[in-house]
Amino acid sequence: MGDRWSLLIVRDMMVLGKSTFNEFLDSEEKIPTNTLTTRLRQLEDAGLICKTAYQDNPPRYRYELTEAGIALGPVLKALREWCEAHFPDH
Repeated sequence: MGDRWSLLIVRDMMVLGKSTFNEFLDSEEKIPTNTLTTRLRQLEDAGLICKTAYQDNPPRYRYELTEAGIALGPVLKALREWCEAHFPDH
């Protein structure tokens, strides 16, 4: 969770309702595809997200936050509030 991309993926899921690989790729931060693949796998391995197949050929998945992932909501809110208080111009 300490890297930039993982927090942005969770934010996109929580705030923007993104759930597919292509939706994450469309984020304004422009995460590289190989990095996105790695981070989604790490978030799944950590139990913060789960994936469900919605297409077989080619395989495509929809990602959801688990209970542990949803529990990050107050943490992300606190980070946002801290940033707004200390870096109001960003």
